Amino acid sequence: MAENSSRPQVLCLGEALVDRLGPPGGNPATDQPVDDRLGGAPANVACALARLGTPVAFLGRLGDDSIGQSFRALFAERGIDQGMVQCDRQRPSRTVLVRRSRVGERQFQGFAGDQGLGFADQALELQQLPTPASWLLIGTIPLATAASAKALKAAVSDAGSKGIALALDVNWRPTFWDPLADPAAGPTTEAATMIRPLLEQAALIKLAREEALWFFDSDDPAAIAAGLPQRPDVVVTDGAEPVRWLIEKEMGSMPVFQPPQVIDTTGAGDAFTAGLLHRWDRPVQERLRFASACGALVCGGAGAIDPQPRKQDVLAFLNR
Repeated sequence: MAENSSRPQVLCLGEALVDRLGPPGGNPATDQPVDDRLGGAPANVACALARLGTPVAFLGRLGDDSIGQSFRALFAERGIDQGMVQCDRQRPSRTVLVRRSRVGERQFQGFAGDQGLGFADQALELQQLPTPASWLLIGTIPLATAASAKALKAAVSDAGSKGIALALDVNWRPTFWDPLADPAAGPTTEAATMIRPLLEQAALIKLAREEALWFFDSDDPAAIAAGLPQRPDVVVTDGAEPVRWLIEKEMGSMPVFQPPQVIDTTGAGDAFTAGLLHRWDRPVQERLRFASACGALVCGGAGAIDPQPRKQDVLAFLNR
């Protein structure tokens, strides 16, 4: 906790929600037992950074409900600055239905809890970013709704004016744009057009390989960077396959660490992102090794947040 008492180095903006994990091989909408876990990519990254010891703030909107209360308690426990967490007294916090395969892979298939006005995270309001900070970490999900898209764009503009670097985890999730969409579908032309300006402003872009192919027709980090005006750092992950990167003009790839056991892969990419930002001042390959270890370790427990490792856990894993 003492490490997290200073002003935030990373601002994580976006959704905080509940992942309702279905029984392995079952349907979370109909089958029992289900396992409700706090999640949402920006919230996952914030919690992972805090557990690693990086001062962090979360910027988002939650319902005035039990989920919102649980997140506030979690943020307090982790030492996360929640001064910019908004409370929505009309809309509930979102519950995402997550189908899990028998080997732990997951797929988002819809939502629960909507009472007719949508979800709290969709009504995110404009607010000024605190300074100083090193990074603003965002995803693309807020762009799927007009109000939250406006707030996200304003935050990106504010970050640029204040010299805060933008880290973008593309995190393409078609279900958030259209609840009836195939969970495995790529972006529509409209969605890709909305996301493109973020890609053209980010200092760091993290993509899964399928996202790289959807948005750039290439999974080569150097080709992706060359196609953007600001020439960003780019990291392309591919599940259990090697991670590839172009960071500070250094290109490379390396095998990722395999989890000691796989219970649930939810949040592995978010833990990877947190590890990368936490270790950003280290040599490039050390950043990637640390990030890979964070991603591997989070697969050993259910949900995205509870199994997140502490820095000493990651270092012990790397020493082994």
